[in-house]
Amino acid sequence: MQNLKNNHLQISINDIGAELSSIRSVKNNKEYLWCGDANYWGGQAPILFPFVGRLKDDIFYVNNKAYSQNQHGFFRRSNEISLIEKTDSKITYRHTHTEKTLKVYPYQFEFTTSYELIKNKIIIVHEVVNLGNSTMYFSIGEHPAFNCSLQNENESYDSCSIVFEQEETDETWNLSKDGLFDNTTTPVLNKTKSLALHKNSFEKDALVFKNLNSKKVTLRNETEGLLLTVEFADFPYLGIWSKANAPFICIEPWQGYADSISASQKIEEKEAITKLRPKEKHLASYSIEIHL
Repeated sequence: MQNLKNNHLQISINDIGAELSSIRSVKNNKEYLWCGDANYWGGQAPILFPFVGRLKDDIFYVNNKAYSQNQHGFFRRSNEISLIEKTDSKITYRHTHTEKTLKVYPYQFEFTTSYELIKNKIIIVHEVVNLGNSTMYFSIGEHPAFNCSLQNENESYDSCSIVFEQEETDETWNLSKDGLFDNTTTPVLNKTKSLALHKNSFEKDALVFKNLNSKKVTLRNETEGLLLTVEFADFPYLGIWSKANAPFICIEPWQGYADSISASQKIEEKEAITKLRPKEKHLASYSIEIHL
């Protein structure tokens, strides 16, 4: 576990998966990040790579050869990540392909993740480098879970709303029981900047928005006010998710998403996949601003 601290925030990062595991106010010691209680959901803020969401049958094909990946990819549970730099305000991790990764993902890569504290904001930056000699296909996603209340650790998400940067009209893309898109949608936002959460918000899994105008959203507790803002200019898609009646809410910027039930499973035909040519680099960043 690694820690960073300034005059506003103290954060902790788990060396497994380079996963953010605490965001705490220095002033009042309040915790903003979900604790990872497995009775609801054991995650906290996993990084999703090299895929976001579930693959059809957990399989993808490269040059007609099948490879298997669990939901959200291998990075979030990897213990092959190295700490490469730490300063008073920034920490950086690196994961490079190994014999183990090549068995499930046949690309040579370098994936670097950094966390930087600037006042009351956390800046997270990812860099992917294709070290191989062929086009590399991947997605990056974020899955941070935030406490719904700073005063009551058991307060469920129906005390909260999501406030969008701009007025939105959009629908959620529906997921099947297998975690795949079933090619249907349900209207959710209609000329509004606010989405009130209620006990049935996630009865069909995550809300998945593919056509938002907003590049930042704010979590608001109806009693306590604004808690935090997630800004995601580099991420075109957004997921909102929680477990039934849980005391956390996930705000998930994505550069990709799950397969549909009609997916061909060929990696080059996967929807919303990033393509990186040999020796090229890909950057993606987002931030979490804490309203102290």
